[in-house]
Amino acid sequence: MTVIRQDDLIQSVADALQYISYYHPRDFIQGVHEAYEREENPAAKEAMAQILVNSRMSAMGHRPICQDTGIVTVFAKVGMNVTFDADMSLDDIINEGVRRGYKDPDNILRASVLDDPDGKRQNTGDNAPAVIHYQIVPGDELTIDVAAKGGGSEAKSKFAMLNPSDSIVDWVLEQVPKMGAGWCPPGMLGIGIGGTAEKAMELAKESLMDPIDIHELEERGAQNRAEELRLELHDKVNGLGIGAQGLGGLTTVLDVKVKDYPTHAANKPVAIIPNCAATRHVHFTLDGTGPVELEEPKLEDWPEVAWGENENTKRVDLDNITPEEVQSWQAGDTLLLSGKLLTGRDAAHKRMVDMINKGEELPVDFTNRFIYYVGPVEPVGDEVVGPAGPTTATRMDKFTPTMLEQTGLLGMVGKAERGDQAIQAIKENKAAYLMAVGGAAFLVSKAIRKSRVVAFEDLGMEAIYEFEVEDMPVTVAVDSTGESVHHSAPRIWQKKIGKIPVAEEA
Repeated sequence: MTVIRQDDLIQSVADALQYISYYHPRDFIQGVHEAYEREENPAAKEAMAQILVNSRMSAMGHRPICQDTGIVTVFAKVGMNVTFDADMSLDDIINEGVRRGYKDPDNILRASVLDDPDGKRQNTGDNAPAVIHYQIVPGDELTIDVAAKGGGSEAKSKFAMLNPSDSIVDWVLEQVPKMGAGWCPPGMLGIGIGGTAEKAMELAKESLMDPIDIHELEERGAQNRAEELRLELHDKVNGLGIGAQGLGGLTTVLDVKVKDYPTHAANKPVAIIPNCAATRHVHFTLDGTGPVELEEPKLEDWPEVAWGENENTKRVDLDNITPEEVQSWQAGDTLLLSGKLLTGRDAAHKRMVDMINKGEELPVDFTNRFIYYVGPVEPVGDEVVGPAGPTTATRMDKFTPTMLEQTGLLGMVGKAERGDQAIQAIKENKAAYLMAVGGAAFLVSKAIRKSRVVAFEDLGMEAIYEFEVEDMPVTVAVDSTGESVHHSAPRIWQKKIGKIPVAEEA
C-alpha cells in the first residue's frame, strides 16, 4: 500500500505549473524547429522564429511563455493500492497546488479563472479551481498529467454529433478554416471520437497530453483506424495552407492526435480541441517517496535562430504617426513599433463604448493613437511589465466601429484575424490592424520600456495601460483598404501546396 502525503501532492502540482509556464515540451520545440527549417513563406517563418526565441528566453528567465497562463486541466490516474495521508479531498489538494503555483512570488502567473461565469464573472484571484478528471487503475502509484490551456485556443474547440456514415475527415477540414488563427498555430489538434458528447470532448483534451510523434508514425505506418486518421488529417490540414499564425504557409499543425471510445449505434460524436503555440503540459508520478522532481531541460534543446531579419521591415514612430502613413501600409508589411502605445481588451472596451453611448468623456485621448489588445502578467523583480503577448482580436470586433468612428483611433494591435464587421470599419475609417505573434509574450515584453496605468485601474490586468515600446514586431494584418492577410495568404498557400482544391470566391 502506497501512502501519498497531502503536502507532497500540493507541492508537485505547484511545481509542475511553474515548470510548464516557462518550459515548452522538448518534442514541441523540435516540431516547431523542423517546421521553421522547411517553411517557405517568410512571414510564417518569422512568426515561428519569434516563437522559438521567446521559448528560449522564457526557459532562461523562468517567466511565462504566454501572458495567458491558462486554465488548469488535470488527468489523475489513482492506483487501487494508493491511499492518502490527508485531511482534504483530492480535489481540494490539487486546487491548493494550483493556488500555490499561480501565486509563486518569483514567477507570478496571471489568474484568468472567473467564478459565476454567466453573472458577475468575478476573478477567483488564484486560478483555481482546476478541471479534474480521475481514473481508478490497478497499481500503487498516482500519475498526473497537468496542463494549462489558454483561452484563445480553447475558444476554438468544436463538437458535432455526426451521422454514422458521415466522414470525420470532411468535417474536420470544414471546421479548421472556421477556427481562424485565434488558436495560434502551429500547434496540435486533439480529436476525440465516440462515447457520448462529453466523452468525445474529454478524449480530445486528453489526447493533447501525448508527445508529438507524427514522423515516427509516418515511418512505421498506421496500425488502426485512429492512426490512419492521424496521418490523413495531418497531411490534409497542412494542405489547407493556413500556416503559422494564419499567415499562410506549409505548416499549420505539428501533429494530430486521435483517441476513440465505443459509442451508440445511432451516433458518431466527434470533438476537436486545438493546442496553441504555448503548448503547456507535463506528466509526473508519485510513489510515496516525496514530491516530484522535474528534470530541467538543457539549453541546447533550443535551437539558435534569429528573428527580425526581414530587410523590408519598416520602423514606425507611434508618437508622430499620421493617418497618411497608416494608409501607406499594405497587408503583409512587417513593422517595428516604437513610442507610446495604449492597451485595452474586453472589459475596457465595453466600458468605453458604454461611456461613448451615454455621451460621457473618455479618460484617455485616443486621437492618432494605437491600442494593443493585451492583459499582461504582473511584473516581478525589476521588470517594467510581465509577459505581454496579444489576445484574440475578434473579441473586440463588435466594439471596433464605435472606437474607430468616435475616438480618433488610428488602429489596433492584437492576434489572429478580424471578422467582417471589424474589417469593414477599418476600411471605412482608413485605419489598420496589426498582428503580434501569439506565443511570443516574453519576447514582446522586452520591447516595453515603460508602463503605467492610465484608466480603469479597478479592472486589474484589463485596465488601460500606456506602454512605451521600442522595436515591437508586428505584421500589417488588415490595411486601410480592407485587405486582410488572413483571408488572402491561406488561399495562396493552399493553391501552392496543391493538396486541397481552392474554392472559387463568390
